[in-house]
Amino acid sequence: MAEHHNAPEHVHGTMDIAEHEKMFAAFMKFWVYLFGASILVLIFLALFNS
Repeated sequence: MAEHHNAPEHVHGTMDIAEHEKMFAAFMKFWVYLFGASILVLIFLALFNS
């Protein structure tokens, strides 16, 4: 199996997660906008009986 003899020792709490937090915020913003657009399309279809 894969063995990692030369991997550095992980120290809990030392990883910089700023980039992860920015990506997660962008991911959530995308889904909020997509959900809002879907609601607007449904309202449009309901109003104009398409």
